[in-house]
Amino acid sequence: MDVVKINIDTAAPAFPEASILIIYTGGTVGMVYDEKHHLIPFNFSQIQEKVPELGNFKYLLTVLSIEPAIDSSNVSPEDWLLMAKLIEENYANHDGFVVLHGTDTMAYSASALSYLLEDLDKPVIFTGAQVPIGRTRTDARANLISALQIAATKINGRSVVPEVCIYFHNLLIRGNRAKKVESRHFNAFKSENYPLLAKAGISIDFYDGAILPHPQLSLKVHRQLDNRMAILKLFPGITPQVVRSILEAPGLRGVVLETFGAGNAPTSAWLLELLQSAVHRGIYILNVSQCDEGRVDQGRYETSKHLLNMGIIGGADITTEAAITKLMFVLGQELDHEQTIRLLGGNLRGEVSL
Repeated sequence: MDVVKINIDTAAPAFPEASILIIYTGGTVGMVYDEKHHLIPFNFSQIQEKVPELGNFKYLLTVLSIEPAIDSSNVSPEDWLLMAKLIEENYANHDGFVVLHGTDTMAYSASALSYLLEDLDKPVIFTGAQVPIGRTRTDARANLISALQIAATKINGRSVVPEVCIYFHNLLIRGNRAKKVESRHFNAFKSENYPLLAKAGISIDFYDGAILPHPQLSLKVHRQLDNRMAILKLFPGITPQVVRSILEAPGLRGVVLETFGAGNAPTSAWLLELLQSAVHRGIYILNVSQCDEGRVDQGRYETSKHLLNMGIIGGADITTEAAITKLMFVLGQELDHEQTIRLLGGNLRGEVSL
């Protein structure tokens, strides 16, 4: 995999308002149709031809293109570490970052980057498109333009949004609070358990009370993730064979347990025994609600008290995307048991409300 720097074919402003780095990872947002009506990546050096509105901004734009482009269904923890590394290497010379990414796994990638970039003081805005930039009714131009504006916006010399976000269809969402909810409409992402950070209309309105404060420390970029994880979604009629095949997978270190309602699970003896055995073997289990607007409250009902008592960690209102990447991040730090439990059950980057 290569990273290619592309110079934007625009006249550099004499007094730029902001310097923005665009990281193109792949996805519909950077695709056009060729003469045979096949989708191909377009040349970002000609981006102003596709998005002439960029000429209205006094931004210095630089593009780093990951080649070959990554279909977001193929994104991996190694790709997240590469994105974090590119931001770290270019952090001092840019005011903000826009990551162009396929929509299918964008919420996973934004969540992962939020953990990897500790004490982030500049915007990292993920965006993409449902329709290629070359189509008449594309959403790519509007999403890209607004993402760039948000990444460039400052008040008193400091970025307005010092965190990892997703901008899509007029909405700015905290990256580790987002879920993809649509595949055929433009309003692809929602944040059910946390307010919007901004909304774009005639102007972009920022909701300061929802945005993370600026950190007191300098950026720290983490370089390790552990992907020996699994997601176990409970359902009525689930069998011991299915549960055992997941919990007893060789090398497994962490599990996101998707439970019912407020964190409830069947009280079948065999299920509780398998879960307890996994905890005793050192597997960390994070309890997440299957409800989009759900919140785990272990011990509230009898059907979740067993989970609490055996050492399963309550995930509060975290999303599955943020939970699985949080496990990868925390277990990748190789901390002791008490520290690991504390981080998994705590709020690291605004991913949970405690």
